[in-house]
Amino acid sequence: MNIRPAQVNDSFALSALLSELGYGSTDDVMARRLSQLIADEKETLLVAEEGGTVLGFISLHFIPQLALAGDFARISYFCIAEGERSRGLGQQLLAYAEQIAVRHGCDRMEVHCNAHRHKANQFYLREGYEESPRYHIKPLHVGQ
Repeated sequence: MNIRPAQVNDSFALSALLSELGYGSTDDVMARRLSQLIADEKETLLVAEEGGTVLGFISLHFIPQLALAGDFARISYFCIAEGERSRGLGQQLLAYAEQIAVRHGCDRMEVHCNAHRHKANQFYLREGYEESPRYHIKPLHVGQ
């Protein structure tokens, strides 16, 4: 497996993987968002591929902390193609992302994973992530 930074021409593969996570069509925003993430030094978007086929991806955001010495990295999206899961690709991609986070001065990683994603939550627990049950969300209405 090869892990590399995402490129704009990965947009179709990333859209397909996002649909596996239950997101509707992302084609209309994908190219713009992908370009934004690639250009932002506080973001890292990695893809895992074999034989030129993208099998998974992970998106990281590096967030500085005011009161703590180390920063933290947040995983916003992480998906391995359905037919490729349980082969160790997710573990490899996550470990690679954690190494990058350390190089960015992060001393911890966080991920929000919806409770209905049972297998994903089990995966994170196996990988040493601890549950932190307090997460509050307020929808904002853009353009009103």
